[in-house]
Amino acid sequence: MYVSVATEPGGSAPNEDWVAGTPTLAVVLDGLSTAGLDTGCRHGVPWYVAQLGGHLVAALAESDRTLTDGLANALDRVAQLHPECDLKNPGTPSATVAILRERPGYFDHLVLADSPVVLESQSGVTVLTDLRVDEVCQDLRAETERFRTGTPEHRESVARLVSAQREIRNTEDGYWVAASGPEAALHALTGTAVAGDVLSAAVMSDGVSRLVTEYGMATWQAVLEQLREAGPASLIRRVREVEATDPHGQRWPRYKAGDDAAVAFCQRVQG
Repeated sequence: MYVSVATEPGGSAPNEDWVAGTPTLAVVLDGLSTAGLDTGCRHGVPWYVAQLGGHLVAALAESDRTLTDGLANALDRVAQLHPECDLKNPGTPSATVAILRERPGYFDHLVLADSPVVLESQSGVTVLTDLRVDEVCQDLRAETERFRTGTPEHRESVARLVSAQREIRNTEDGYWVAASGPEAALHALTGTAVAGDVLSAAVMSDGVSRLVTEYGMATWQAVLEQLREAGPASLIRRVREVEATDPHGQRWPRYKAGDDAAVAFCQRVQG
């Protein structure tokens, strides 16, 4: 398949999204915000997603390895890179994961948390995502949405929300993300589509998908058409244009004025 990619930070801070593409693989990682809280790790989220992404691509180069096993292997290898850090800290660097892989006759997908894989077929669009995070801490989320983005009250509210989410992250009562151990891979949502049914696909972080899911300023079909006609960077520019009309998060309440964004667009090779 042909894979084109783009990523961009949401502001002046380092980009905590990561994207990669090969002729058979597309991977997007979205590093989770630390909200300035202690993580127990001296490396930081950008380091974590870069290491996890690289090890994930390497693990899935073995075509007979399942996506779940590849993610578990990558998580274990990254944990071994920094044993001096407190990997049991509930705020240890973590990320969402979205993967699409082509193998003879099929496309496999894996999603862990809210970075979606979007498949386009002759019959329409299918969105594959994991929204378990939306089911927790809803009262704190609602509190955060009451404040203008960037105000001291908003920052304090986001910190309270992130702190509460950490306590139930990667637990049976909460939601699952890639963090310090391989167990989370077992909780990812996976599936397979017949290759002949897939026209194109997009793998993205929620910094991109919010154009549809939160802002309501495009349909999934329109997103795929823009990717096909103008490429991933143009789609991120469109997200930024929309966000610029609401810099304080009053129309669309959110954690940041602009979130890090990453997208990989995949098209089948005809032949």
